Amino acid sequence: MDRCIVLVDAGYLLGAAASLLAGEPSRSRITVDHAALIQALRERAESETERPLLRIYWFDGAPDRVPQPEHRRLRVMPRVTVRLGALTRSDGRWAQKGVDAAMHAELTELARNRACSDIVLVTGDGDLLPGMMAAKEHGVAVHLWAVQAADGDYNQSEDLVAEADERRVLDRTWITKAVRAKELGGICAPPPVPRPEIAAILSAPLPESALAAAAERSAEEGEHASAARSENGTQERVPAPKGVPTPKDLAALRAPGVQPAQPPANATLRWSSDKGWVDRPTAEPPDAASMPTLAQLTTAEQRWADREEDITTVGGDPYEVGQVFARRWMERLGDQSHLQKLSGMYPRVPHRIDGELLRYAARFGLLAHKDDQIDEHDRYAIRAGFWREIDVRTAAEHAPVGE
Repeated sequence: MDRCIVLVDAGYLLGAAASLLAGEPSRSRITVDHAALIQALRERAESETERPLLRIYWFDGAPDRVPQPEHRRLRVMPRVTVRLGALTRSDGRWAQKGVDAAMHAELTELARNRACSDIVLVTGDGDLLPGMMAAKEHGVAVHLWAVQAADGDYNQSEDLVAEADERRVLDRTWITKAVRAKELGGICAPPPVPRPEIAAILSAPLPESALAAAAERSAEEGEHASAARSENGTQERVPAPKGVPTPKDLAALRAPGVQPAQPPANATLRWSSDKGWVDRPTAEPPDAASMPTLAQLTTAEQRWADREEDITTVGGDPYEVGQVFARRWMERLGDQSHLQKLSGMYPRVPHRIDGELLRYAARFGLLAHKDDQIDEHDRYAIRAGFWREIDVRTAAEHAPVGE
C-alpha cells in the first residue's frame, strides 16, 4: 500500500528533547503541545516519504499501564493510536517495560501484512534492529529519525543507524515548535502564572495558641528522646517534631479542665488561607449538607461533554483543575443562594464537595503513586483555584452596574 506509518518511542523522543532543551533527560523538565507535535510528525512524514499518512502509533509507559492525561488526549486525536507499556520505579528512577517489545511486534506485523510502503521509526533503541530487518525483507522502506543530541554525538544505536534506509535528524528548531523547557521552579502547566494565593497560605503566620501547642509538643518529644536511650548508651531513632501543628492538632486544643477526649462543643479551628488565619467551627454548618454536588447537577450529556473537555483542553495543572470544577458547579446551580452560602464558609470547602473536587483532580494523574494521595501543595493549589473562580463570580454579581 502506498502510504506511510509513524512509530514513536515517546520515551526516546521526549527524553532526548529534554536533554537537548533542558540539559537532562527528565520529561518533567519540559512541556509538550501534543497536538502541535502530532501535526508536525504527520506533515514531516508525508513530506519525507511522499506518501499519505495512515496512522501514528505512540508507544509510551504508564504506571500499571493506566493512561495518563497526555495519553487520554493523544488517543482521541485523528490517526493516532496509543500503545502503553508498564512504567516501574527502581533505585529511584522510572523505567519502561514492554514498550520495545510492543514496537517490535507492531513493526513486523505491519510490514508482513503490507499495510504500508514506508515506516518512520522515531527511536534510538537497538532492540528494534531485528524488526527493522524483517520489515525491509517484506519490501518496506524504513526511515529512522533521531532527535538532535545535546552533545552533538549519536543518541541512537549505531547498528540501527546503519540498517535504516533513510535517516533524518529532528533538530532544535523543529523540536521547539511543540516542546519547550520549563523554567526552574515551574509547574506542569501551560505558561506558568504567579500564584500569590498559594504562597500566602503557606506563609501565613501561626496563631499564638498554635505556636504554644507546637512548642509543648516539641518539648514532650525531646523528653521522650532522652528517655529512649538504650542500655549501651546509644540513642534510638525518634521521629523529628513537626513544629507546625496540623488541623487535627488545632482542633484538639482544649479549654482548661476539659479532657482531650471531650472537646468543647463550641471549639473552633483556625483555617489557614490567603486572608490569614480564619476561625471556623469544627462542625460544618447545616447549610453544607444541603449543597448539591456537581454530579447531582450534571446531566448525562453534560458528563460526556465534560470528559471530552478534560481530554482535549484541560491541561491538568492543579490550580486549573480547581477552576474548571468550580466553573461547572456554578454554571449548573439552579438556586444561586447556595453560592452565597458557600462564600460564607471560606476558606473551608464543604466536605462532600471537597471530596468530589479531589476525586476529579485524581483523574489528571495528580495522585502520588506511593500512597494514592494528592500532594499537599497540589491540594492547596486545587482549592485555591476553586476559591478564585468562586470569588470572580461573586465579585461580578455584586459589582455596580456600568463597571
